[in-house]
Amino acid sequence: MASTSDAAELVIENVVKEYPTPAEPLRVLSGVTFSMHRGENLAIVGPSGSGKSTLLSILGTLEPPTSGTVRLAGEEPLKLHEAVLAAFRRRHIGFVFQDHHLLPQCTVLENALVPFLADGAATADDQKRASDLLTRVGLAGRLAHRPAELSGGERQRVAIARALVRGPTLLLADEPTGNLDRSTARSITELLLELQAERNAILVVVTHSQALAESLQRRMELDAGRLVSTA
Repeated sequence: MASTSDAAELVIENVVKEYPTPAEPLRVLSGVTFSMHRGENLAIVGPSGSGKSTLLSILGTLEPPTSGTVRLAGEEPLKLHEAVLAAFRRRHIGFVFQDHHLLPQCTVLENALVPFLADGAATADDQKRASDLLTRVGLAGRLAHRPAELSGGERQRVAIARALVRGPTLLLADEPTGNLDRSTARSITELLLELQAERNAILVVVTHSQALAESLQRRMELDAGRLVSTA
């Protein structure tokens, strides 16, 4: 495991997450600590309810930890004002979900451009970047199609392009092959890893899939709130 250091782009130190209950706080994460450098990828596995999605939400700055530190690209984003945090998230973090969450009324190209819309209308350069990336993921002939006209694997390819279109530092994937058949899951895994390597991004995947987990450089297991290395 990479050591926790200033050279690491992603540094998680002693992250604890608790939720209040009528009796006593429910602790979901207990002192999670790890770090990652550009170009590294990591699979986090664990049983349902172990806190994988909670950890991913904290890494994605969507919810704060009860205590501990999250540092990405030299910043502690969870200390930022909400508007500044939102801009940081758009610039540095991309998300791929089990359900692709594409907008059904939008075309493939329009879906890939969604990350630019919070900053105003997409520019011609933005459109070219999205079009080039969609071509890279094998969808050159599908730019004007809508999600209902695509296969499950094609929809997930759009989701990957959308997550990468702004060149994020950190790519987070929550069961990205969970709704796909074995052959399609394998091709999506290969594509995800190829694009992550090409762009020198950090990739963190939470998954129940042993095949997906074994494809990544590092594997850690989350159980009873603690994260331990398995490979």
